[in-house]
Amino acid sequence: MKNMKITKMVLATALMAFVSIGAFAQEKPSPAKTAMGMVGDAKVTINYSSPAVKGRTVWGDLVPMGQVWRAGANEATTFTTTKDIMIEGKKLVAGTYGFFIIPGEYESTLIFNKVAKQWGSMNYDAKEDVLRVSVPSQQTSSMEERLVYEVKPSGFEVRWEYGKAVAKLGK
Repeated sequence: MKNMKITKMVLATALMAFVSIGAFAQEKPSPAKTAMGMVGDAKVTINYSSPAVKGRTVWGDLVPMGQVWRAGANEATTFTTTKDIMIEGKKLVAGTYGFFIIPGEYESTLIFNKVAKQWGSMNYDAKEDVLRVSVPSQQTSSMEERLVYEVKPSGFEVRWEYGKAVAKLGK
């Protein structure tokens, strides 16, 4: 009888461990990510949710061309700079902004909006934009399964599927 209780406890513990491992092994559909880097003495931080391609066509289908996109999944992406910086030759004062993109086949518009915390782009209001810059839309030869942002001293990139946009940053 005592051995049966021990056996049941061992089996229950093993089952709980298996269920816990399975729960941790499942990847979130659009995990939260952060890209950080220095531009001169300004710290730039981009917080976003990173959706996966999952065999879909992203540009022009999942993300329509010519329409405001939240630049990630779930909540709108945020862009923070601790000091004033230049983006494509235009000044962005220190602060945290909602970051949006209007993708285009040859050129995309990057948008920095006063309203940092908002769900998606459903309540996006262009009157709250503090800066808009245009950057070339570029095709890449390598596939990026998940949306990725990268901050470098000279600029930042957004890459997903077979496309990317690069913005030049400076002090």
